[in-house]
Amino acid sequence: MTIHRLVATRTCSRWGFGTQRRALATKPPVLPLAWEHRCPPPTCPCAPTPEMPSGFEIDHETGIHNLMPSYNQHVLVCTGKDDWPSRIEDDNGGDNLAADLRKLLGRGGKYHDDCHHVSVLNSSFPSSPSSREQPELQTSSVYLLPMFKYVPYVPRESSNSVEALVKGFLLAERLDPWHDKKPHTDRDRLLRKPVYQGLLRGVRDVREVVVLICGHGGRDYRCGVYGPLLRGEFETRLPERGVQVLKGPVEVEGGAKPAAEGKTDAKEERRGLAARVGLISHVGGHKWAGNVIIYLPPDMKTKDGEIHRLAGHGIWYRRVEPRHVEGLIEETILNGLIVGELFGGGIRPDGEPVWGEDLRVDIPWLPWSRSKEFDNIRRF
Repeated sequence: MTIHRLVATRTCSRWGFGTQRRALATKPPVLPLAWEHRCPPPTCPCAPTPEMPSGFEIDHETGIHNLMPSYNQHVLVCTGKDDWPSRIEDDNGGDNLAADLRKLLGRGGKYHDDCHHVSVLNSSFPSSPSSREQPELQTSSVYLLPMFKYVPYVPRESSNSVEALVKGFLLAERLDPWHDKKPHTDRDRLLRKPVYQGLLRGVRDVREVVVLICGHGGRDYRCGVYGPLLRGEFETRLPERGVQVLKGPVEVEGGAKPAAEGKTDAKEERRGLAARVGLISHVGGHKWAGNVIIYLPPDMKTKDGEIHRLAGHGIWYRRVEPRHVEGLIEETILNGLIVGELFGGGIRPDGEPVWGEDLRVDIPWLPWSRSKEFDNIRRF
């Protein structure tokens, strides 16, 4: 069978969101992934699916596969808020970390790389309290996914700290060959420099599941309705399946040193499987609300103690309703399976994408209209 995959017309080896697409006949990669075709029905009462007013209906007709924006890294700014202006850069009169990061990484920015897309989002997670060593210092916290790092203290009083975050964590480790003809100084500017990581204190590994739900009501009514509803459903159903829901800010003891690589504190060892559930700003696809991204930590095991097939991955689901939440917890979080009927895409631990086409071979019943998929790929 010939499988068509999406690539860029430019020479970047991975295409960026917003670039022109075309189809090439290639053989899909062999994937170490497994999937469940349909989401299992709920076994207990769940919140009803909300009815949307005219003009804000959920699109149940067009395909949702391959409609994930391409990115290498998510940066989740912890704002402690559930909603934001339509443009998150405008929050707090434009004085915010998301605006600072987008200015550096966005098109025309000092560190913009067409072949390495860093997606900056706001999240409802609260920032960690200020370090006991510098309680007067105004800081923000960020999650980096799928790097699975938490940076509790990013001081905003100086642009040096924001640039340290960009240069130490967010730039590409290796440049795409598309950059080969650029001057050495330009190439060097776009390369990650781990030495800058030491300028940010208290960095720790993320070892809990992170469930993200678009709840950006300031951007679209549908997400403003579905986001809080699904967050409540996840927070209710996760403990029923033995997953502790963590709330409140992440407390970083001491906050003076970077987290030791591969180390887990005693508190984390005792608590077992845990998750954080939060709302995020616009990720595209309002008409397919609810939009859910589930990040599974790299060292995660299944409920049976086996290696988790999706450890280190981020899996995107679209058209999620409250009745699907229990099934997504069971299949994806506990069993390591992708639920095919809701699957919109995914990202691997190395930042490479997982597309719906990668599953299409073994899911023949999926409604697949290639022309519709291509026609709608940019309609977010």
